[in-house]
Amino acid sequence: MNIPKALKEYWGVAAILLLTPLLLYAVLPILPTHDDWAGTTKPDFTDFFIKEHFFFYGYHWRPFDTWIGYIAGRNPQLLYPTFNHILVVVGHLLCSLCVYRLLGVLRFGQTACNIATLCFFVVPATMATVTAIDSQNQVYALTFGILSFLSYIRQNRYKYLTWPVMVFIATLCKENGLMWALISPVLAFGFDFIDKKTLKRDLLIGIAVMAFYFFAITILPKDIIIHPEYEPGMDKIVKNVMKFLMTTFFTFDYIYLLHQPSQNLLLASISILLTLPFLYTLFFRPWRHFLHKKVICTVLCLVIAVGPHLLTIFSMMHTYAGLGMIAILTAYSIDSYKQRLKPVIITLLPFLVAAIAIDCHLIDASVQSGLVGKQMAQEAVRKTGKPVDNVMVVIIEDDYPKLSSFCVIPCEAFGWGWASRYETNYKWPENIQDTTIARTPRAMSEAQSISWRVLQGKQADCVWIVDHKKIYVVKE
Repeated sequence: MNIPKALKEYWGVAAILLLTPLLLYAVLPILPTHDDWAGTTKPDFTDFFIKEHFFFYGYHWRPFDTWIGYIAGRNPQLLYPTFNHILVVVGHLLCSLCVYRLLGVLRFGQTACNIATLCFFVVPATMATVTAIDSQNQVYALTFGILSFLSYIRQNRYKYLTWPVMVFIATLCKENGLMWALISPVLAFGFDFIDKKTLKRDLLIGIAVMAFYFFAITILPKDIIIHPEYEPGMDKIVKNVMKFLMTTFFTFDYIYLLHQPSQNLLLASISILLTLPFLYTLFFRPWRHFLHKKVICTVLCLVIAVGPHLLTIFSMMHTYAGLGMIAILTAYSIDSYKQRLKPVIITLLPFLVAAIAIDCHLIDASVQSGLVGKQMAQEAVRKTGKPVDNVMVVIIEDDYPKLSSFCVIPCEAFGWGWASRYETNYKWPENIQDTTIARTPRAMSEAQSISWRVLQGKQADCVWIVDHKKIYVVKE
């Protein structure tokens, strides 16, 4: 194999292979926060884990998550969250390789495939997913979603078996993977792999696949718990659409612009100025070229991919579901320049520099949030002094601003007390309850009153009062 020739042809893939170990090294220090302590990817000590979570859990059917939690529970001090981080970063690499293959199958030029794949790998819109501990489901849902499309466009008699199987695997990773039952035929039609007659037939097949999934979850044993945040509403949908547009089509340092305590408008402006020329070159300068069936179908697929999140809850993590379509639009735009690629290359370089710098900032903020939770847990354990079975956590409502999983409120970084179990190697406390009271001038007195009532009623062995980053321990 001629290595220089291979590097010249696959330089985008070579770049992400080189960046992957650095990315893994950077995210490994990130510690669990927020619902990392509540989901099924946290260490699960159940002897027979299938009985508890394999079939259905809350409003999720994600056995992939359950397997992760079960494996992590075999040796949590060694595996959690290291094992989770490895799965996420390796999944992001595999997904990037699938994106590269997808773009090649869609017959984009080599330069377009390399640039679009590299952008997919480093764009800050992926960081809420890549830095998270419980986001394997999002990464592998997109990976298997793309594989389902690649299976679908193979013109052989097995495509109607492999395509639904891949869609189903994607769905068992995360529910939005089911959308590839519709995305595959629409995208294939847009790029002339199938005609209108086949499109209509296969959309019906896709709908049948979706119906089968919904039928399956109705007959499985389950305990449905619908969180209020997931209830749809028009005002929520409008906000979700705005978040989607901002995080998908613009690149900037979210923390410097949106997180009030960290706000630095100068650095935020620099990040925008460095990235905007490339985005303008991609999506605005050649806008006439976007009036094409390929683009219209891709945009429709983008809406389908993120639709479940737009209708319920949309955070920065959920941007990942649509980034495969953004990679297609990026490659399409680059190809529209044909041999006049100078504007693309000139604007790409500052974009990559800024994107990687933003990534580093977002990763560092995630590390710092995790450390806050760890320090609070260590303080709670130290002040408690000896093992206790039952703890009540009284949280004085914290109005400190937060931003996604990068800048987390201290009580959420503390996991409402659950971070303490990691510090004791999951030996104690066995049970943790929590309650939140309003932040008022008398909040501390009220918290102490609650503490004494809890202790006198033998509802807990001790009480932890959480006031921002401070932990106060009340014992009999």
